[in-house]
Amino acid sequence: MRTTYMAKPGEVESKWYIIDAKGKTLGRLATEVARILRGKHKPTFTPHVNMGDHVIVINAEKIVLTGKKLDQKRHYWHTGYPGGIKSVDYRTLLSKNPERAVFYAVKGMLPKNKLGAKMLKKLRVYRGEEHPHQAQKPEEWKLG
Repeated sequence: MRTTYMAKPGEVESKWYIIDAKGKTLGRLATEVARILRGKHKPTFTPHVNMGDHVIVINAEKIVLTGKKLDQKRHYWHTGYPGGIKSVDYRTLLSKNPERAVFYAVKGMLPKNKLGAKMLKKLRVYRGEEHPHQAQKPEEWKLG
């Protein structure tokens, strides 16, 4: 009788990938990044193990939102105080802190548990072309 292969946390090898966000749509970029962070691109994918690779997203300020989303889409958060709901439209968010827009989009596509939090730690988002991870020798990931 054959059994399904289940990867163990100790035998997972992580690679580093770099993704250029210039001219890419926010949601389509975020789905691909979430897929890599979860490890779904690997043939040995195991849902309960952190199989994902490290992802570096550069040029976050050059991300694209289609239609009227820049003005109509809003990011909400709560301060923890009564009546403390706050929001910002994506035009403001992208102009002030484009890294957060990409971060929140990817965060929403990962599991909402401790494993998802560990996956999210493997994401690094940068505004420009420069990043401090040359020592890890990241490979370029082609969005397809």
